[in-house]
Order: sequence, then C-alpha cells, then structure tokens
Amino acid sequence: MGPLAGVRIIELAGIGPGPFCAMMLADMGADVIRVDRAGAVRGGDPSTPPADVMNRGRRSIGVDLKSPGGVETVMRLVESADALMEGFRPGVTERLGLGPDDCLARNPALVYGRMTGWGQDGPYALAAGHDINYISLAGALDSYGRRGQAPVPPINMVGDFGGGGMYLAFGMVCAILEARGSGQGQVVDAAMVDGAASLMSFIHGFRAMGVWNDERGTNMLDTGSHFYDVYETSDGRYVSIGSIEPQFYAELREKLELTDPKWDQQMSRSAWPELKEELAAIFKTRTRDEWCDVMEHTDICFAPVLSLAEAPQHPHNVHRGTFIEYEGITQPRPAPRFSRTDSEIQRPPAHAGQHTDEVLSDYGFGADEIASLRDSGAIA
Repeated sequence: MGPLAGVRIIELAGIGPGPFCAMMLADMGADVIRVDRAGAVRGGDPSTPPADVMNRGRRSIGVDLKSPGGVETVMRLVESADALMEGFRPGVTERLGLGPDDCLARNPALVYGRMTGWGQDGPYALAAGHDINYISLAGALDSYGRRGQAPVPPINMVGDFGGGGMYLAFGMVCAILEARGSGQGQVVDAAMVDGAASLMSFIHGFRAMGVWNDERGTNMLDTGSHFYDVYETSDGRYVSIGSIEPQFYAELREKLELTDPKWDQQMSRSAWPELKEELAAIFKTRTRDEWCDVMEHTDICFAPVLSLAEAPQHPHNVHRGTFIEYEGITQPRPAPRFSRTDSEIQRPPAHAGQHTDEVLSDYGFGADEIASLRDSGAIA
C-alpha cells in the first residue's frame, strides 16, 4: 500500500528527525529497514510493541557497525536498495566504512540521505546542537514570542521535524525519482538550519515588502494584532482567532457585536494594543465550549485550542480519521491522503533487532551465512 510501495530504504538508526523521516517514508509504503546497533538488541515480546510511534512501519535488524562483518552486511543490503539514510555527525559513516563513496561504489544508483543540524560543512558542522540552536541560527526563533518578552521555542517542530525530517524525506524522494531516470545516485545533504530558514521564506518576503517588523510580537501573525491571536476563556482554556481577510473580520465583529467605529481600524498597528485588550476581556466572559457554540462553522477563522488528549476526540478529527488507535496507542494517521494508493501504517514499532533473520533472508542471505554472522557477533 502507498505511493512508495516497492521502494527499498536502509535507515541507520538515529534519534529525532531521522526516525521521523523514516516514518514518513514507511507510511507512504516504502520498505524501510532500520539498522539498530547490536548493543541495543535486548529482546522483547513481539506481541507488545514499543510505544515509540516514530519507529512505526519498519523492520529492525541488529548489526555491529564496528565489525567488518557488520559493515559488509549493510553493504549487501545497500546493493539492492534505492536509498540509505543516516543522521550522524559529518564523517562518522565515512569512518565506519559506510560513507557515500563506499556505498555508491557498491550501488551507483543509490540515494544517500544525510540528516544533520548544521549541514555537512561550515564553521558549525562538527558542533553538537539541538532544534533550539538550529532555529536560532536560521533566524526563525527570534520571531516566536510576544512583544517585550523572550523568544519562545515552538517545542521541536520547526527544526527537527519541519526543517529536518520533512525536508530530508522530500529530498530523498526527489533524488530517487531522478535516479530512476539517470541511473545515477547522489547525496542529499539535509541540514535543519537550512530547512528552518526555508520555512521562513514567507516572512522574508513580508520583511522585504516592508510589512514585517523585526521586533517580535508587533506583527499581524506573531500576536501583534488583535485579530490573529489566542484568547483565554472563562474556564481557563483558550480559543484561536485568525480573522485576517476583511470579510472574516466583519463576521468576527458581527458575532461579537463590535459596532463601535474604533473596530474599523483593523490594520492600524497603533490601535492593536487597545483592541486586543478589549477582545481579551470579551473572551473571558464565556467558556471555551460556549465560544465554540457561537463561532464554529463560521468564516471567522476560529478553532478551540485543544490538548493532545482532546484533539483525537474532536468531531472534525474523528470524521477525517486524523488520529487512529493502532496497537493500543492513539497516534496521528499517515498524511497526506491519496485517492488511489492511500497510505497506511505498515506495522507497529519494532524491538531492536526483531527482524534480523527475516530481513537478511529477504535480501538473499542464506541460513548458514546468518548463523555465521551471529556467531561472529556481526549481527544480533
């Protein structure tokens, strides 16, 4: 199932955006083999999968990448794969004997996907970092937060998953398509700092047009305006308002009975603080659910701010099947949707090394070879 059915990808196990990228590709139907460290193999009941949702959809083999036999095992997989992806610091796979040159020598059509925070080169390339650092250097973090307050990290959505995992998945699919025509593989260098910068393209355009201030919390989309913000309700919950277009703003005014001419100043920055204060007082007069009764199914551009526990229960998400329960865990359904080759979760997260024998057999290893590799400690 899925538009990537038949695509074979080798994932050298890592953390963060790498597994997210692999999950996306597996959700789309690719056969992704996760190569876990032999030392991580500790057994586990296959009927009780791990709870790590991001590891869903893949089979796992346990390999000692520091042993010649382990490296050769991965190389055998590479020979018949469409792509390999890794998320180590620059130079690590080269030292293991699994770098791009090594792998492309065995399979010239291979796409070699590399995920790092800073990229494969540059002054920061070898430094440790996390999402918060990458989006800082990209110029993204400075825009998150309210006026006069410190920047607020948007958890790790922008760097790790938006600028990292999704860009690597996009890059790998692009390169796989190109390789099928040219017969030549290549390296995809996906850096979270690059991806996070790319995600800010829209804001760079606004700034160039003179409609975006560098001072956070003073712009239309960063909580500066009164018509694009979240407001607390009487029960301590929140609602979101995004009434940007004039017709949507007019409907907001109608529902809230905002008839005073001062509300005509929708795009007057000087009026925003006063109007925001008044809106805050109005929204405090009712509960979140009471505001839903007033504003849902209108063109105000409204939605309640739901918790992780609440979101799967909302009628719209239930209708769309946005969340599903799989192996006892409520989790997001694969996205996006396809009309003919729809995607689905292929399997639950695997215990490290759970499918070693099965995968190696599928890739042409004989039973005696597998036994020999296990005896030598190359696989677990």
